[in-house]
Amino acid sequence: MSRPRILIARRLFPEVEQRLARHFDVQTNPDDVAWNPQELARQLADKDGALTTGGQRIDAALLAACPRLKVVANMAVGYNNFDVDAMNAAGVQGTNTPDVLTETTADFGFALMMAAARRMTESEHFLRAGRWQRWSYDMFAGGEVHGSTLAILGMGRIGQGIARRGAHGFGMRVIYHNRSRLAPQAEAECKAQYVGMDELLAQADHLVLVLPYTSATHHIVGAAQLARMKPTATLTNIGRGGLVDEAALAAALQTGRLAAAGLDVFEGEPVVNPALLACTNVVLTPHIASATVPTRLAMANLAADNLIAFFDGRGPLTPVNQPATRA
Repeated sequence: MSRPRILIARRLFPEVEQRLARHFDVQTNPDDVAWNPQELARQLADKDGALTTGGQRIDAALLAACPRLKVVANMAVGYNNFDVDAMNAAGVQGTNTPDVLTETTADFGFALMMAAARRMTESEHFLRAGRWQRWSYDMFAGGEVHGSTLAILGMGRIGQGIARRGAHGFGMRVIYHNRSRLAPQAEAECKAQYVGMDELLAQADHLVLVLPYTSATHHIVGAAQLARMKPTATLTNIGRGGLVDEAALAAALQTGRLAAAGLDVFEGEPVVNPALLACTNVVLTPHIASATVPTRLAMANLAADNLIAFFDGRGPLTPVNQPATRA
């Protein structure tokens, strides 16, 4: 009996590729080429499964061209690259990698918020350009972090991790808004208070976005929402780029309507809105919130575990959909 054929869509840890090769006939991508949709469909046409990294779109057009495909394991907690309805209709299982990146991503989100608040990128560029000639009392004076109000939009595992860091480590007042309110015990652990969206925006000293991207959350923060925030506030986005109207954010940063921002995700990534690049008061990082070697290795291994479990007949460990049976 022939082994399932698997595509690993981007270059991965060699030990994970070797592990998968013990179970499957594996095609890798050693040149780490970012295939366009047509080429990805061609590469997947004769495959039974795939390991994707969040940048590969799995939609109805691709599924129609890949009749053998049964499972796609995303090496990411988010899966907005999946057209879940199309995958369900086509009988294709999708999986993600939750939990293993929670604390690492929360670390980074908090660090990014602090870097924006304390104007670290601005001051480093100033120093590197040789412009530091003297001290002044207001040189790169930023916003306070300890004792300020941390507002979290999206209170899943990562949001709760950021809340704990703020409340317990920095004495911050933590407020949050979420699709559903946390259980009282979880609120107590995070020292977090549930508020409405308008109150969240109005009271935030530091607003952090940690919610998934869907059609309902597209541009959930735009010009109207930014106008409700304090001009001294910061915004940090480690969710998905499409959560923020980037043009409205750039305008708010340029006009002083908002003090600063920290962004690890972008709507058109890897392309970044030129208006954001022109802002000095924004910290920009290339989608690296989960980028430590142990965490990325754990993500890759969980994606591999999902593929192995699926084809062993045990079912996926971390499914994201409930597909119809594919013939």
